Amino acid sequence: MSWLEALILGLVQGLTEFLPVSSSGHLEIGQALLGTASEENLMFTVVLHVATVLATIVVLRREIAHLFKGTFSTTEWNVDKQYVALLLLSCLPVFIVGVFFKDEVERLFGSGLLLVGICLMVTAGMLSLSEWLTKCRSERFSASCGDKGGHEVGWKDALIVGCAQAVAVLPGLSRSGMTIATGLLCGVRKESVARFSFLMVLIPVLGDALLESLDLISGKATAPAIGWLPLTVGFVAAFLSGCAACRWMLAVVRRQKLTYFAVYCLAAGLFALVWHFAA
Repeated sequence: MSWLEALILGLVQGLTEFLPVSSSGHLEIGQALLGTASEENLMFTVVLHVATVLATIVVLRREIAHLFKGTFSTTEWNVDKQYVALLLLSCLPVFIVGVFFKDEVERLFGSGLLLVGICLMVTAGMLSLSEWLTKCRSERFSASCGDKGGHEVGWKDALIVGCAQAVAVLPGLSRSGMTIATGLLCGVRKESVARFSFLMVLIPVLGDALLESLDLISGKATAPAIGWLPLTVGFVAAFLSGCAACRWMLAVVRRQKLTYFAVYCLAAGLFALVWHFAA
């Protein structure tokens, strides 16, 4: 992989990580178009995800600092402690997948665009369903009490949304799309589930990156075959574009309909399927 290809893929990762369109699916499509899909790119994918997680930390730094302050400044149980506990609970399903099914998940990446295309279409279906049910719920509540309805993230919601995140390890299933859509199906307010979705990814991705780094240091894993220059270029590109995309997405989720993203995922899924069968 050249530094230019890494730059392109880094931009793709950063721009699509926070949109409900599957960054992993777009990376698979991008690698297929650039002809890099046959290389050992797992570490490159991890590095790009770390870059976008750091972008999340930068953009949401005030909220994260507020959670830390509220959690560790007192020994009493408070709202901030409960929110952190909800985030930890949401990480439990993906932790189980990472521990017991890590090898199976890794084999799915680079396996071709057939799975990516199908999963993108599943993402489109989830987004459309959640938008439709949210609209129906909003109209019902507005007619009855003048409220749009919906509630904050609770314990059951956190666990169910966490299961959606675990399923979204499949390339083509949008992590943010699946978690936001699942939260909406559970009746959570759109603004609340979007914020929760962006924060819940921090722990598993940083944990996975830490394990990869420890394996590299201990000699269990070899240095990336694609080279350090492409890794660095991809990381910087994903971080900078991720910062911009995260700020934009936080505003978009509050105003725009998820149906638009569903249409895009459907088109991208069809493109992936056509490319797979035409190749």
